[in-house]
Amino acid sequence: MKRALIVALAGVLTFGAVYGFAASLNLTTESLGAADTTVAACQAGALTATYTSSYSTTVPGYAVGTVTVTGLAATCYSKAYKITLSGAGSASLGEATGTTPASGASFAATFSPAVNAASVTGIAVVISG
Repeated sequence: MKRALIVALAGVLTFGAVYGFAASLNLTTESLGAADTTVAACQAGALTATYTSSYSTTVPGYAVGTVTVTGLAATCYSKAYKITLSGAGSASLGEATGTTPASGASFAATFSPAVNAASVTGIAVVISG
């Protein structure tokens, strides 16, 4: 009986310590942690991402080398971005990273190497910072 009481007390102490550490985690737009929170976007309006394809000698057929993002609000100027082109099953085909411009409503991201245009099924744009 004494042994069961000690095991139960150890379990309660361990749970209490872990719960206390987890409760002390803070998650903000500037940091990462183990928590759920809503993160506000740097702009209220939607961004539009488009690409044009051109014939390539390095990629069989047509390739995407540049994605243009329009609709950028001033609140998203000079922030880090990552654009991902995805294919079947949401597999990443290529990524481009950089910093949004300090002015203007659009910017272009270059993919090197270029991505086979026939494989592209989606574009994801993430602006952070």
